[in-house]
Amino acid sequence: MRLADLTGRRVVVWGTGREGVAAVRAIAPVRPASLHVVLDRVPAPDAPPWPAELAALAPLVAGGPAYPVLAGADVVVRSPGVAQTHPWVRRLRAAGVPITGGTALWLAGHAGATIGITGSKGKSTTTSLVSHLLAALGRPNVIGGNIGTAVLGLPEAGCYVLELSMYQCADLTDSPAVAAVTSLYPEHLDWAGGEDGYYRDKLNLLGHAPGTVVLNGRDELLRAQVAARYPDLPVRLAGEPDGFHVGPGRDGTAWVRHGRHPLLPRERLRLVGRHNEANLCVALEVLAAAGTDPVGRAAEVAVALAGFAPLEHRLTPIEDPSGVLFVDDSISTIPQSAIHAIEAYAGRPLTVLLGGTDRGLDYAPLRDFLAGRGIVATVIGMPDSGPRILAELAGIGTLTRYHSDSLAHAVALARAHTPPGGVVLLSPAAPSYGHFDNFEHRSRVFRELIRATSPGERMTS
Repeated sequence: MRLADLTGRRVVVWGTGREGVAAVRAIAPVRPASLHVVLDRVPAPDAPPWPAELAALAPLVAGGPAYPVLAGADVVVRSPGVAQTHPWVRRLRAAGVPITGGTALWLAGHAGATIGITGSKGKSTTTSLVSHLLAALGRPNVIGGNIGTAVLGLPEAGCYVLELSMYQCADLTDSPAVAAVTSLYPEHLDWAGGEDGYYRDKLNLLGHAPGTVVLNGRDELLRAQVAARYPDLPVRLAGEPDGFHVGPGRDGTAWVRHGRHPLLPRERLRLVGRHNEANLCVALEVLAAAGTDPVGRAAEVAVALAGFAPLEHRLTPIEDPSGVLFVDDSISTIPQSAIHAIEAYAGRPLTVLLGGTDRGLDYAPLRDFLAGRGIVATVIGMPDSGPRILAELAGIGTLTRYHSDSLAHAVALARAHTPPGGVVLLSPAAPSYGHFDNFEHRSRVFRELIRATSPGERMTS
């Protein structure tokens, strides 16, 4: 279904966030028979009102009266926050009301010019890398989706590079010209209705005749799920010895290689960790699939990588006068992301801050990693899931465990137990909600606490 297919139809946009606003602005010009925007709950008294400019295009209906409006629609365009498990979604589907999303509407008309990238982790970094490297190699492009501008608000362009969340992939009926998946771990199970539902919705990016598929070949779960769901789909595997991978160069240091050929020093990528090496290999495979020659133009790729700035909240280093390196990995919401972060800094005295919203995640993989690798670290558990994580890690002799009652308390404990030259890593392995607005808010508070407790601040205050 394309935007033009909404002409003359009763359309309801479900959600007033960034994507809902973009959907109203994009749908109104195609002249639907009617256009409304709905919320399943009445907004809080202090919530910003639905702007008059948008209300003139799509009146807002909130709370109980919203369902009859949804049920009377020819098409419902839901925002990413509206879960598969929402009772209204189930009722609408049972009644045969079509449900789609803004990304699906847009991609139906732009699939041939689009590179779409998803993954449980690594999709933002990989999307940014692909866009940055394409531009550096003379391929102008527009970046958007889950990062930057909602797709329905993107300008016309010859090439698009989109980061796509599981929420955005779920409603797709078209796949992009190049579709890439960076990793696959269980996440957002409450939205998707379970682990199988999450894999189904995430991998729906690949389900509608993509031109080329690129996978992180080092992710065994990803490979197995794609093979089971799309057994006849040809794929290009990044990270494998015959493709783009990281291995020893002639000088013994790590190099990015293609098959037997060393292309550029690993150190040109300023991002730490093996997972970011995998992200780079996926990005290079995507470039090759998109018709750019990263092998023949390796020298240009190396220059471009040196100018690539790390994204915020993803292993972002924060120097401190104490000699301790603080690292902001606030976007870490699952155990596997914390594993990647810990692995990147395991060679230094390490303190890890873990815990946040408790969604019942299984922390056994974190325990297995720490115990199996013999990681020496101080681990500080924060509310709400911190106590459960620390209990899971009990008995690992290389770990020293502390409970904290807040992020502020955790930072104070980290200062007391991390020597100069060590690392304090905020990689919570849990969402931020309940104590913070989002992971960006958690990051801002973390940085404020670092400044407030730094030796220089204490001397001048």
